[in-house]
Amino acid sequence: MMREETDREDLLREASALVERVEFTATGFAAPIVAGFRRNGALSLFFDADPVYQFNTTGELRRAFRQGHLIKAENRRLFELKRTRNRGQTVLLKSELDSAATEQLLGELTGKLTALLQQLSACQITIVGQVPPAGNVVPRLTRVLAAIASAPVVIATAPNAV
Repeated sequence: MMREETDREDLLREASALVERVEFTATGFAAPIVAGFRRNGALSLFFDADPVYQFNTTGELRRAFRQGHLIKAENRRLFELKRTRNRGQTVLLKSELDSAATEQLLGELTGKLTALLQQLSACQITIVGQVPPAGNVVPRLTRVLAAIASAPVVIATAPNAV
């Protein structure tokens, strides 16, 4: 996940774990969006620096970065990780999101996915850049988002991209 806000052009250029990626603007979204796929097909979505949503290969939510907080999936539950510094040491404190916070996050995610899918389906986007340059990531992104958005978002059993 991102440690600080950076230029989206840098993310497009430097997110080498995402072997196929695209940056675009879409009607109704204030900032450019970067979407990319890992070699195994796992999707990551960056709505500017925050929020970020990452899925595993079956479309389950595995990680998120929202409102400045890192969130990871474990055993189909979401946990927030907070960094604290003690005596020159950084410690990650983990706490489970309660059902209301989980439902709020999933509701926000579903709303963003639905709105984004509508814009993609209606060709209401403008591509800013793409890796590989001659690639065609948008149709793949549209198919994957349609599959994820066709049912309630499922929380993964683990935060890894498998």
